[in-house]
Amino acid sequence: MRVAQYIFIVLDLIACIGLIITVMLQESSASGGLDAFGGQSSADTFYGTQGKRRSKEGLLKKLTTVFAISFAVFTIILYVLTGRGA
Repeated sequence: MRVAQYIFIVLDLIACIGLIITVMLQESSASGGLDAFGGQSSADTFYGTQGKRRSKEGLLKKLTTVFAISFAVFTIILYVLTGRGA
């Protein structure tokens, strides 16, 4: 059981560091948070971005999602393995 805990600790740390790096690599939105309320600048529209930039942003979004989900799952598994979830 200890070996499984150590494996999930390492995986959790990798997911955590990967999540931090992918979030830091993403470019900030120039609209100041207006996207959450439906605001949109002309540079942020689908046809206003270049293909290379759009693919890089899309890849970073997907990686962020993968790292966030894996971090949450590994943390829950560690919680159960340590006996606190019993």
